Amino acid sequence: MRLLNGRAEVLRFGGEVMKNVAGYDLSRLMVGAMGTLGVLLDVSVKVLPRPPVEITVRRPGSPSEVIEAMNRWAGRPLPLSAAAFDGEHLHVRLSGTESGVRARAASSAGSRRRWRRLLAAAARSPHAFFQSGLPLWRLSVPAATRPLGLPGKELIDWGGAQRWLLGDAPAGQVRGAAAAAGGHATLFRGGDRSGDVFHPLAPAVAALHRRLKAAFDPDHLFNCGRLYADL
Repeated sequence: MRLLNGRAEVLRFGGEVMKNVAGYDLSRLMVGAMGTLGVLLDVSVKVLPRPPVEITVRRPGSPSEVIEAMNRWAGRPLPLSAAAFDGEHLHVRLSGTESGVRARAASSAGSRRRWRRLLAAAARSPHAFFQSGLPLWRLSVPAATRPLGLPGKELIDWGGAQRWLLGDAPAGQVRGAAAAAGGHATLFRGGDRSGDVFHPLAPAVAALHRRLKAAFDPDHLFNCGRLYADL
């Protein structure tokens, strides 16, 4: 990628081939900076061919059961490309060769549907979970984290590593539960947005953020306050 920083310098990080980054991977840093460190001029991304076959296996279960199952399957040589729990059913997407996918799907309990059909339906009518006007939180936690027990409705994604919480739980309670699990919480939509939308930073991490901002954008030209008030 190439970046224009706050000193009017054009900087280049990484390259067009994988595994050639030496030192700190600044390209990854820019992914989460939300434009606070500079202007992206061009980006090289890695793409892969679409798998020949994708099938979704669906089965009922409880949050504890599906978190355990998702983490158990993630450690096996399965053609697993996605796993999510909508509160009633665990949806597991299998992607790869037709023989490999169908062999695994045939041995799994539950109904099977083409994943592309599911995507088409989702595009026409997004999941009802995200249609509510209630505050929506995005929690990032270790994949094996047990159910957090927060009030509201929860959707578990990314094999357990991402939890969507819908409800009026106090911000302190949500962030406290995420932090206790070793993660963080972002107020993704709605709620009281007068304070920090992103998880508060520990003092040492906040100091590192300020040093990065000073190095890339010393005059605070780019997206000030987009992440935190002092950035």
